[in-house]
Amino acid sequence: MKKNRLYLVLSVGLLILAIAVFGYYINTHGFLLTRLKTISPWIVFWLLLLYSFWFLVLSLIIKSSLRICNIKIPNKENILLNSYSTIVNFFVPGQGGPAVRGAYLYKKHKLRIRLYVFVTLIYYLIYGLINSLIAFSDTSLWWVLIPLVIGVVVISIYGGRKYISRFKIKSEELDISLKNILFLILATLLQVVIVIAINLVELHSVNSNISLRQILIYTGVENLAVFVALTPGAIGIREGFLIFSRKLHHISVANIISASIIDRAIFIIVLALLLGYVIVSHAKSKLSSK
Repeated sequence: MKKNRLYLVLSVGLLILAIAVFGYYINTHGFLLTRLKTISPWIVFWLLLLYSFWFLVLSLIIKSSLRICNIKIPNKENILLNSYSTIVNFFVPGQGGPAVRGAYLYKKHKLRIRLYVFVTLIYYLIYGLINSLIAFSDTSLWWVLIPLVIGVVVISIYGGRKYISRFKIKSEELDISLKNILFLILATLLQVVIVIAINLVELHSVNSNISLRQILIYTGVENLAVFVALTPGAIGIREGFLIFSRKLHHISVANIISASIIDRAIFIIVLALLLGYVIVSHAKSKLSSK
């Protein structure tokens, strides 16, 4: 209980600090607001379209993860579950979304929590490795990074086997076939590609001179911030990662803040649309049950 309170206090404190720093920076850099006012409506359109693809790919990741657990759910149920978890994941610090999915799948489909945790860890391993490779793709650290990645994979395989053994997970409960793992890897790669496209649109809307290589590294660093999302939507945490890693991607603080403001504004619209979809879906289900 004390740990939960400490976590909540830390999260709220970091959120307040992040908002205060944002406010101060924007107040002392008035040109940012002027620049943001000139953003074309087409930018908003393309970002909403890309976020639609992003959402569908998240549903694909859920589907591919459940395939490993030998569970199939209808596409409509998958999308509704993804809508809930996306909303919760933004407002609840940490990994609220996966927790909601785990609780739902346990209650509705009798998926054991330990199985869900195991397959979620597989996804995060793939996600972390892809983004680490992207984040350090333009440095001289490849000679360190490649052995490190191999080490992580070996340790993960060993840890996975220990996890299966410790919690007595039966082989028939999981389908860790090459086909299913490749399906999950491809879905995760597609997720990263779409985020790269989103960042490209956002950063080019504030500075068209930013190169694709810079955006790739920027995306890798940004995505790694999910592992320390101590505030709702990783507000402040993600921006902090990007600002302190400028020696990797060489994108200015002004451009990072401007792109972040655009992204946060667009994502609020996405969340509102998802919330509307959830409300309408429940209204329809209640009407059909009468």
